[in-house]
Amino acid sequence: MAKAHVYKRDHINTDEIIPARYLNTDDMAELAGHCMEDLDASFMKKCGPGDVIVAGDDFGCGSSREHAVWAIQGAKIGAVIAQSYARIFYRNCINCGFYVIELDDVYTKINDGDDLDIDYEKGIIDNKTQGTKIEFKPLPDFAIEIIKDGGLLEHIKKS
Repeated sequence: MAKAHVYKRDHINTDEIIPARYLNTDDMAELAGHCMEDLDASFMKKCGPGDVIVAGDDFGCGSSREHAVWAIQGAKIGAVIAQSYARIFYRNCINCGFYVIELDDVYTKINDGDDLDIDYEKGIIDNKTQGTKIEFKPLPDFAIEIIKDGGLLEHIKKS
């Protein structure tokens, strides 16, 4: 079961996801230790494996660095659910093997602390706390295949 960590903000940028002062490494575990720290200093203390970040529009705007995705992956976050994403961040997520969900009116459907079960292929979020089922448009099959393979490089190696 994934716990929702809701940030009622638009334009959460890559510097807030992983501050530039930590970009001297590409080690996911090291980056994870600083994930979201400029936005929420307690983030790593309260999140657990498989938890979900929930945010508004334009999540991941800013620079095109993969480090933002690596920090989230290193923190063992299961997915990000946002109203929309910066285009480069969105594609970096798929290329790095990380699932992102676009969901309109996200703040009316998911509250901070809600327990969620997500069926990525069917496009259903089961909000156990609220007793609701939320539909979303799943990623296309090719993107799911890339994610299941562990990212674009691993996917290419398999081909």
